[in-house]
Amino acid sequence: MAPYDSDSSIDDADDYTETNVLLGYASKEPTEDVVSQLGGYPTWLDPNSPPSARLARCKGCGDVMTLLLQLDGDLPEVFPGHERRLYVFACRRKTCKRKDGSVRALRGVRVGVVEKGREAGRKKAKEEEEGERKESEPAQRGIGESLFGIESTTAGPANPFSLSPQANPFSTSSSQPTNPFSTAISQSDFPPLSTLGAKPPQKLPPPPPPPRERQQQQQPTLQATFASKLKLDLSPQAGPEPPEDPWPSASQLPDPYPTYHLDADFETLDNTKPTAHAQSTLPTPDPEDSTNSTKEDKTAYESPLDKPFLAFADRLSQNPLQVLRYEFKGTPLLYSKTDGVGRLLSHEIRMPRCASCGGGRVFEVQLTPQAIAELEVEEEGFDGMEWGTVVMGVCGVDCAPARLGVGEVGYVEEWVGVQWEEVGRKG
Repeated sequence: MAPYDSDSSIDDADDYTETNVLLGYASKEPTEDVVSQLGGYPTWLDPNSPPSARLARCKGCGDVMTLLLQLDGDLPEVFPGHERRLYVFACRRKTCKRKDGSVRALRGVRVGVVEKGREAGRKKAKEEEEGERKESEPAQRGIGESLFGIESTTAGPANPFSLSPQANPFSTSSSQPTNPFSTAISQSDFPPLSTLGAKPPQKLPPPPPPPRERQQQQQPTLQATFASKLKLDLSPQAGPEPPEDPWPSASQLPDPYPTYHLDADFETLDNTKPTAHAQSTLPTPDPEDSTNSTKEDKTAYESPLDKPFLAFADRLSQNPLQVLRYEFKGTPLLYSKTDGVGRLLSHEIRMPRCASCGGGRVFEVQLTPQAIAELEVEEEGFDGMEWGTVVMGVCGVDCAPARLGVGEVGYVEEWVGVQWEEVGRKG
């Protein structure tokens, strides 16, 4: 075995830094990852349960969009029992370029555990309200008496929100004698038979309405009473199923981009490589030079608006073939800090909350300009995609859609932030 210089090895190690960001590279050869891909047609967690096509339709033209990225999102250490898959779609119509809704993202999930992510997200989203609930408990204990004139028959004060059938005024069980809304007529409601002969004929109460009609009469009134008098935040119930929009067959979909397998490796940075800022340093202008070109160029390079872009370009130049950057709960590499997405994410990540469970969203993956070069390698001309990066944010608790049973597959639309390429920077 040849000897080696340990000091030299240490010095070489100091020249490079490995980050927590996982980089993805396009490959025409199969890789160990048999799920993730760039371009092509999407494959679903369950081929028999594709998502609704409405989740992947362009909000501009209404067409089903083309797949940019499909990513195996399984995180067994973070979400045990969850199967996850991420998708990014984009519209290929020229008239939809740079329009809101022309790029959309989905998260597919199959939960194999009893407690689904949706319930966990809803619980987490309501943690901030726990203190207010506890403070309002004393005022709620006598609410049954104040609203309905019900006197408690239990040893302690009755809680109208209790799940106990003895204290719940909304119980439909006819076996509870304390329910003021029960329609069952007991023998105690009438006098003894021996006294009927000595009194004029008694008028019997009208028969109760059918259960369905009774429920329609009572429920809206009770909910309106509680919402107006107690100002409670009633949890929204699951609405009707959205209209069906079956996923089209392959023959009905737009032409796909070329399909690439994805290989992954952690990002390594060369600490000895000059930064883009250093490379952009220009010589001091000559005072005798009558032209102002050098001064204008230097002003452009030193503009604070360009610093985020230079940092973006410098970082990508360290590993120029990367097509995606992945780090769950990480920080995206921003193309700009002055556009809408940049202002939203530059100081602290403030993505819109999950529309399914109300929980917070976190960064997971972003596409880089090299993905455009790979996807449009067969395209002619320069009239293709015009974004600097596409950032995808996902539900932080990996919630499942409503009505999804254990072991079933569902799809949720996630947040996507597109930083469009600025004029003059293409190429």
